[in-house]
Amino acid sequence: MDGGRVRDGAAGRDAVAVERFVERFAAALVDAGMPRMPALAFAALLADDDARLTADDLVERLRISRAAVSGAVGYLGQVGMVHRERQPGSRREWYAIGDDSWFEMIVRRERLLELWAATARTGVDALGAATPAGRRVVESLAFFEFLQAEMPALLDRWRERRDDLTARYS
Repeated sequence: MDGGRVRDGAAGRDAVAVERFVERFAAALVDAGMPRMPALAFAALLADDDARLTADDLVERLRISRAAVSGAVGYLGQVGMVHRERQPGSRREWYAIGDDSWFEMIVRRERLLELWAATARTGVDALGAATPAGRRVVESLAFFEFLQAEMPALLDRWRERRDDLTARYS
């Protein structure tokens, strides 16, 4: 205890402040459309120095059931935000986020943009570009194509910035 606050082991962090961060970050992810339990699990992993926790760790930290953890990490695995690891000789599974978890998630969204653009093209053909509905789909298609065209340069700029950050804080 430190002035009534619990400290987080060797890191010396305020455990209450860390818990508040996890809750707030999860709430932001929920606001963006992610289900609550996966958002909490991802935020807990993000806040862990090793970025890897067992199911038991997640149960304890988040005070949720093993079934909730199972569903959460299953969802996160499907969307590519978490992967499973096993240590040789151990039956325990660890759930981890990679150093490039945000990058990977955006790259997967880029594949979705390709699908959305192709589907929008068929919508323009079906609706007619001069109709009100067709114009909305034309604008949607233009937006998807704009994002597709800009994404490679944006990701390159991110890699440069990440490298600068890594050099600065290493």
